[in-house]
Amino acid sequence: MKIKIYQIDMDRDLHRVKFQGYEEMQKYQESADIDASIYDRVFMGDVDCAGMEDVYRMFNTEGHRLHRGHSLSVSDIVEVEDGESAGFCFCDSIGFKKVPFHPEQTQKADNLIRILVVEPHRRPYESEIPNTLEGEQRAVQGRIEYIGNGDGTLLVINEENKLNGMEGNRRIDQDVVCGPFFVAGDTGDEICSLSDEQLAGYAERFAQPDEDIAPEEIESHVGMSILTW
Repeated sequence: MKIKIYQIDMDRDLHRVKFQGYEEMQKYQESADIDASIYDRVFMGDVDCAGMEDVYRMFNTEGHRLHRGHSLSVSDIVEVEDGESAGFCFCDSIGFKKVPFHPEQTQKADNLIRILVVEPHRRPYESEIPNTLEGEQRAVQGRIEYIGNGDGTLLVINEENKLNGMEGNRRIDQDVVCGPFFVAGDTGDEICSLSDEQLAGYAERFAQPDEDIAPEEIESHVGMSILTW
């Protein structure tokens, strides 16, 4: 499921409706529309969920490394882009309720960068992370290593990806990368957002997961360095 999650920013929440159910929130609305201007976008990506119950479990109890907000709770909005649940789903006291919502009125942090996330067994997807060391480390679940591509982009991988038991992900230039990694733009001094062209190009490059990476192949590549490709 391709989803986005929006949560209320308490600094803009003048009526203190954060964590309130839909009926309580409607006391302060002029229409059925939710006031999107008090919401921040805290996640976007493609998650391995079959429905809203799975989304709730993932973001309320299990967590997701690219999620920047608090555990999914009452008053949060989940935007679902595809499938039977497509639309804006309000997390109510019991279950989810489809509501009118205007995401163009929401806000997001200023330091976010646009990336392409590549995970084992899955097609790559667009997401965003804070342009900070902590944000990068969370995205790859550990210490980071940069691999330049020579075209204004780079790969950001887990420096110890072969040593910590991560699953094989993709074969790259006669090497193997394990665990999640992402593609970002490269200014020469720091990482930055991908352009539309870069995002589309690398989405095609990594479209098909390498499903046949055996533990023996991973072990044989321990200590190798990925070359610019």
